[in-house]
Amino acid sequence: MPDTMTSDTRVDLTPHYYHDNFERMLQVVEARYADLLSVEEQEVLARIRRLPLNARCLYIRLVSRSGPWFRESKLDYSEITETGEALDALLADGLALEAAQLDIAEAARIFTHAELQAACAGRLPAGRFARKPDLLDAIEQHLGDANTNALLTYLAAIDTQRIVSPLHTGLIERLLLLFFGNRRQTLTEFVLDELGVTRYWPYPMDSTQRLFPNRRALDEYLACAEVGDQHRQAMAAKQCEALPELAAQALATEPRSVAARARWERLCNSLARDLERSGELSLAAGLYQRSGRHPSRERRARILERQGDWRAASTLCHSMLADPWCEAEQTAAARILPRVERKLGRAPRRCSRDHFAQLELALPVGEQAVERRVAEHLGNNWQSVHYVENSLMNALFGLAFWEVIFAPLEGVFHNPYQAGPSDMYETTFRHRRASLIAARMQELREGDLQALLLDAWDRYNSFQCRWVDWRRIDCELVATAAHCIPRAHLLAIFERLLFDPRENRCGFPDLIAFGNTPGDYCLIEVKGPGDALQDSQKRWLRFFATQGVPAKVAWVSWRDA
Repeated sequence: MPDTMTSDTRVDLTPHYYHDNFERMLQVVEARYADLLSVEEQEVLARIRRLPLNARCLYIRLVSRSGPWFRESKLDYSEITETGEALDALLADGLALEAAQLDIAEAARIFTHAELQAACAGRLPAGRFARKPDLLDAIEQHLGDANTNALLTYLAAIDTQRIVSPLHTGLIERLLLLFFGNRRQTLTEFVLDELGVTRYWPYPMDSTQRLFPNRRALDEYLACAEVGDQHRQAMAAKQCEALPELAAQALATEPRSVAARARWERLCNSLARDLERSGELSLAAGLYQRSGRHPSRERRARILERQGDWRAASTLCHSMLADPWCEAEQTAAARILPRVERKLGRAPRRCSRDHFAQLELALPVGEQAVERRVAEHLGNNWQSVHYVENSLMNALFGLAFWEVIFAPLEGVFHNPYQAGPSDMYETTFRHRRASLIAARMQELREGDLQALLLDAWDRYNSFQCRWVDWRRIDCELVATAAHCIPRAHLLAIFERLLFDPRENRCGFPDLIAFGNTPGDYCLIEVKGPGDALQDSQKRWLRFFATQGVPAKVAWVSWRDA
């Protein structure tokens, strides 16, 4: 993304910018979702607002940081005077808690490596622990309860000020979810926007449409999120034994609300995949069966094949081929079906082998990535060669369909900081915008395609969009692509992207080579020694072959210089 911060556009934030942003967020949430907040939650918000400014600012600072525990001695904010008094107010109002005793894991988060080493002096076997994780492993391995308590006492002695944790952080997380409609974004979005670091297209929002129509929908979403968090923690700790219980929790929390359904189905698929890997095939299959999202049917077919239920696997594969959710599913079914048909004593239909155009390149060993080596090598034969991967075609699509992507449909824009509609990768995206897409395709067919794309570049440059990575493309590249790539080829690629935006946005060849005249170009997928084509890449290469799009696979071997 181009740097939008210049001497002329520099923005200085006010000292209490985060407080003001918090209040803006809170006002929006209360205006739209006040009826979803319990009496207790509303009372907590009232207590926050009654705080003196310093205490209120300190609370917002704390809930915006990774905790949960913080050392009073480290709370140094230039705009907050009398930090101790502010902290007193938080403790008195039940908005913060002072630690009575930390365990070693909690202490490790807030004390430095050097402080921990000093505390361990004489308590561990001789040796240096250059990394904090190594030191913690040694503490766990060698120190008993008595020595660990002594270590904690030492740490408390080197910093006699309070250790505190903000309370009601769950409420703050719920408020952020209600504002953003997701758990990824934070109040940092306000700051980046104010600084001009990120800019969002000014799409209108329909304030009458709520992502969470009632408290039940919100609670269902949060219940799914909680199981998802536990799942990630279990996998990070390699605790596969926790998976069956998590699966039971997921099945027990099946949501009825639209807002939580997609999240729940992704959770089912994720849990099922890990259960499958750990050998819990029946439980995994049950989760997949409850999900209506790819790759649940594909994974069920593979499980049925592993279990030897050839007939059921065959039936499921035929269902997928008759009405595939996406091309990836269709490909998987076509691959599985011949194997299970043979097991049933049937003669499967022979599948044709892929025969992609290819280059055999023997290049000298070097330090550059293989893609850049090939681009440099081919540069002698072309006007220009660019290492673009998925970025160019996705960007051309985003520029061509910008107004369609950001069309103000009901229920797709929940906050001012979205890089695309909430249904961008859902099957409903194309159907809900059918007339808009048809009209835009007509414009692209009949108009000056290069002019249309360059006009889009000028109008939308640097605004956030899931399809356009401004850091990897420039105006010259867009102009060259529109000049060299035939209109029919680009429109065919756009059609395929519209069919399945989620799956088809990946798998484009690494390089694109341009000549001087329209039609003189080539897409090139690069494969180094031992590498193989991925399914998504094969699907694009097959599509290119049917459309007459010039594409090749460059197979690279290394030779001595």
